[in-house]
Amino acid sequence: MNDIVHKLNIVDHSFNRLTVLASEIKEEEEELKKTTVVLKASNEEMKDLSVRLYSKVDTILQEKSRLQNKVQGLEERLSSMSQGLVTREQVQELNALRNNIHSQEQSITELLKAMREQSTQLNQQRSKIKRLEDKLATSMQLQETEKTFNLSNDEAPPLPSYRFSENINGSEFINLPSDCNELFQQGERLSGVYAIKPDTSEPFMVFCDMTKGETVIQRRTDGSIDFDQNWEKYEHGFGDLHGEFWLGLKRIYSLSVKGNSVLHIQLEEWKQSRQLFEHRFNLDGPQSDYTIQVLQAEDFSDLLGNHTDTRFSTKDRDNDHQPHHNCAKDTGGGWWFHACGGTNLNGKYMKSRTRKKGIQWRAGKKSSLKFIQMSVRPPQLSFLITDAS
Repeated sequence: MNDIVHKLNIVDHSFNRLTVLASEIKEEEEELKKTTVVLKASNEEMKDLSVRLYSKVDTILQEKSRLQNKVQGLEERLSSMSQGLVTREQVQELNALRNNIHSQEQSITELLKAMREQSTQLNQQRSKIKRLEDKLATSMQLQETEKTFNLSNDEAPPLPSYRFSENINGSEFINLPSDCNELFQQGERLSGVYAIKPDTSEPFMVFCDMTKGETVIQRRTDGSIDFDQNWEKYEHGFGDLHGEFWLGLKRIYSLSVKGNSVLHIQLEEWKQSRQLFEHRFNLDGPQSDYTIQVLQAEDFSDLLGNHTDTRFSTKDRDNDHQPHHNCAKDTGGGWWFHACGGTNLNGKYMKSRTRKKGIQWRAGKKSSLKFIQMSVRPPQLSFLITDAS
């Protein structure tokens, strides 16, 4: 009975959260529409300015050609005359023409520089419009999800898919970053949902943590999403990018396919400070059930050190190292299991500090976790293992 009441409370919480989220999305959608209109108007003005600049450059080039012909004619006339017959007025006219040509060449150089600057600004405006259109498409899809949300508690919703923009002239993938770190390197500092396209994958939506420019692959905050899902769900992803979610093994693999990526894990226990862990890892593809390779480091073995060379397991695909147990089924979530009592950051979420078994991060530790976020970024020169306190 308590379990039924708990599930009903979670469903009510999900509806309330989706209603608030829908209201926020509608407000953000209106702001995005206004911003897009302003940017498109600015884009048209810049295009018109470019046309005028090209016309002016063409006129100047014609004038330059006319002056050069005139100078050439004067030089031919002077060469046919003896030096004694060259008048002072002709020399002055020739010098004036040369100075005029030099001035015209300087004007052309300045105009070409201005045109290059305008072209750069146009490209930046196009990229900004594209990102706004992607955000608007995601907001619309989240609204549709809120309107049609009628899922049972144990059926996690799929993540929103990428929607192609209609006004990119058939080139939907232009300027899409390969991950959140590329956006960060371009100067983006606002955390939120963005579209990316890794080299070996189709485009998809992700949540970017712009504290360091990381792509979030998992987040647990309130237990609103049931992580006790099957292999298909874990492979393709589930949940809400603005709340709790699992990005999906296929997408995580596409982000780490180059190898030696940095895995950043944030953990927070009830009434305890947040702890941060960073380490390098490799993830194999679907042919090996997404086997993880974790590089050892000091003070890291308690978290994932003994999970290296371990296949991913779910309740309907048992790949753990325990011949007489199904760890994913026993602990309520898919993971790279070395042992059923070890780390499992996808376990059952407990909504208070409890001695019942929930999300585990240390073997033998009974208390569950309040907050988890896992994110990845490309390798850097060094990695850290720190305590947020």
